[in-house]
Amino acid sequence: MELIPGLPYDIARDCLIRVEYKQLATVVSICKSWKSETESPEFRRLRRAACTGQKLVVMVQARVNPDQASNIMKNGVSPVYRFALLEPDTGDWCELPPIPGFSNGLPLFCQVASAGSDLVVLGGLDPVTWEVSVSVFIFNFVSATWRRGADMPGVRRSFFGFASDFDRMVYVVGGHDGDKNALRSSMAYDTAKDEWLSLPDMARERDECKAIFRHGKLHVIGGYCTEMQGRFERTAEVFEIASWQWENVLDDLLEDAMCPKTCVCGSDGVLYMCRGGYVVALKGSTWQPVADLPADVSNIANVTAWQDKLGVIGTAGFREPYMAYVLDLKNYKWKKMETPQQYSGHVQSGCYLEI
Repeated sequence: MELIPGLPYDIARDCLIRVEYKQLATVVSICKSWKSETESPEFRRLRRAACTGQKLVVMVQARVNPDQASNIMKNGVSPVYRFALLEPDTGDWCELPPIPGFSNGLPLFCQVASAGSDLVVLGGLDPVTWEVSVSVFIFNFVSATWRRGADMPGVRRSFFGFASDFDRMVYVVGGHDGDKNALRSSMAYDTAKDEWLSLPDMARERDECKAIFRHGKLHVIGGYCTEMQGRFERTAEVFEIASWQWENVLDDLLEDAMCPKTCVCGSDGVLYMCRGGYVVALKGSTWQPVADLPADVSNIANVTAWQDKLGVIGTAGFREPYMAYVLDLKNYKWKKMETPQQYSGHVQSGCYLEI
């Protein structure tokens, strides 16, 4: 197959893998061979291997109009959420195209995860009616287009754990139903086949749990049962993908009964979270401080991890602007990201992906 006339295939492919992600939509529209090449999993692998991919942190963030910023921060004007993108290597910020039909903003508390070159968005509450959403929307960063996925089956759930294997599968675990009953059920969504699969129930109900993919297994951390209502557990459960079964409950994974929303898995397989003004890491069976949190982000909204880095979005206090910092996990030094005013709104959820 000749990708570029007059050039050997390998050289032509090397040219394509150096295209910035914002130009990929143009590339796929040029010809069928370029479209086939850039949409293949091998193309993504080659970009990662050649270090030519762009690292992105995607956030569900409140829109801040610079002319109204002080009113939103001080007077508590109801925010409208949209997708904000940060390129941590360059410090550039931008917005994603909105989901078609969502003129009133994104569903409140919707969840996001990456799967290959896709951003998967599901759940949340309609910002006007407050109805729980079962809709699935997928943004493909190669074609720069949205598509609708199969609705999430079963009971309408909120505040569930959501995680990805970073390839094609995303997992939904726990949460609560319309009557505030915590759930044990879980399921998986195959983005390539556009189909849902049922998982066995977890051993315990887990509302507001955190789901993380670690060492090829799905980890579900913390949460609480119906009777506890906000009093978090310290336990975790692990789902083995190969056997499609849950392993034994891990007791006392968390040192304190606390919300696990800041817990993430680093590229080294170590669990990190923010607690008590520190970034802490699970080393052996104990959580150990590895870095002080900057005062600008002492109140954490979102944490992401990638390639020996930890991205933290937070604020110094109530109704203060939200700032972004990146921690180098090799030397535990912080880098402050310049945050334009229009990207200083509250962040409800976020994820990392490399295009």
